Amino acid sequence: MTEHNRRSFIAGGALSAAGVLSARQALGRPENPTTTGPLAGLRADLGPPRSNDLELSTRVHSPDVGKLPFIREGDVKVFRMVAEVCQRSFLPGWRFDTWGYNGSTPGPTIEVDEGDRLRIVVENRLPEITSMHWHGLEVPIDMDGVPGVTQDPIAPGETFIYEFEVHQHGTFFYHSHMAMQEMMGMVGLFIIHPRQPYAPPVDRDFGFVLQEWAILPDNSVPNSLAMEFNWLTLNGRSGPHTTPLIVRRGDRVRLRFVNLGMDHHPMHLHGHTWVTTGTEGGRIPETAWIPGNTELVGVAQARDVEFVADNPGDWMLHCHLPHHMMNHMVSMVGPMRAMGGMAPGGDMDAGMGISGGAALSAENGPSMGRAIGLGAMRDRPVNNLPMHRGAQGRSVPEMQHGASTADAGQVPGFPQDHFMAMDAMVAKPETHGMRPTWSGGSMGMMTILRVLEADLYDEVEALRTRADRASGPHSLHGGSR
Repeated sequence: MTEHNRRSFIAGGALSAAGVLSARQALGRPENPTTTGPLAGLRADLGPPRSNDLELSTRVHSPDVGKLPFIREGDVKVFRMVAEVCQRSFLPGWRFDTWGYNGSTPGPTIEVDEGDRLRIVVENRLPEITSMHWHGLEVPIDMDGVPGVTQDPIAPGETFIYEFEVHQHGTFFYHSHMAMQEMMGMVGLFIIHPRQPYAPPVDRDFGFVLQEWAILPDNSVPNSLAMEFNWLTLNGRSGPHTTPLIVRRGDRVRLRFVNLGMDHHPMHLHGHTWVTTGTEGGRIPETAWIPGNTELVGVAQARDVEFVADNPGDWMLHCHLPHHMMNHMVSMVGPMRAMGGMAPGGDMDAGMGISGGAALSAENGPSMGRAIGLGAMRDRPVNNLPMHRGAQGRSVPEMQHGASTADAGQVPGFPQDHFMAMDAMVAKPETHGMRPTWSGGSMGMMTILRVLEADLYDEVEALRTRADRASGPHSLHGGSR
């Protein structure tokens, strides 16, 4: 297919496969969202339509992220992807403006088989140029997706068709090859199953995209230039909003991690020992499998780990960088300290607790460097949070942190950790039967592996089935099936 044909594919003709679908119906969301068809109105966060014209693999589950459906045109699997501005709720009540694909950040998971021939139609609905790169895939040079080097950028409103055969297998990913767009969320899993199934087989297979964001208070747009991050997500959600993984005791489990950000992530699982079985280069020979429970997933890398879930309980799975186990962090050290707020007749500096110098002076204000730009950078023995005394003479931070003494605010370094349970806000079938206040211990790049005995496993499955039915045939429940 020539470049001209690729660019004129949508406008110039219908699919050549037998059938009555128009090109618009087969490859995209129709202008009228009520139009029917196998891919009509598709958004990954609403789930795939049920249709005999679709062929969907269900072997890998990426919690809280949809799977990209396809249709067949002869011996080619045809996918449609739309690069567009999205919104994503990292936590209930915390909704941010991100970029992604098909209404989802990260984008929907692509799942295919070794030897498949693929045609991926990428439409650009962003306000600027873009392109698509298939990370780790050995594709023809004109399909590699580097703007200006291997192809013209995809202009706003234009479409480019990538077509290639996959001869590898393992965990890969796709992403925009515009660096700042990557930081806005434009990435997704690309799973290729082998012709000969891996041994030993797994009962549960989960995929995760690891991302990080710098979003200042009272702002909904990520700062893609930042070098420090205060929101960390697994598949576009932060703990405790991440959906727990549901497995039955004795299941063999595979976890797939993909990292596209500015930091490496040491992913750690409680209660079990795994072996590392794959990288972005494919399957590792069994003789080279490495046992452990913490695997460093570097930037632009993929890692597969496998284990037998033989230890029942609700086990944490998380990045072990301390700052990556928190939500919406801001600077907590510095000289800003107020006892009861601004006194009448005072100026702004006094109200901010500043006794000398300007608000933006080096000793008081934010400094440049590896920071998100809020709060003083210089260490101080007390925090910079306002300490407003309550009726019992205790400050709000003291009460939030469970301090047992009225003078906790005078302790150097206090406060440090927050514990905020929100069980009801994040309740779903997958959280059924968990210990009360469980959500207070899950923040940032965290989720929970639930290894359940048969009776509780069956209860959770029944609740999930009921929720799926209540949501209708086009739903995509956020669980782990």
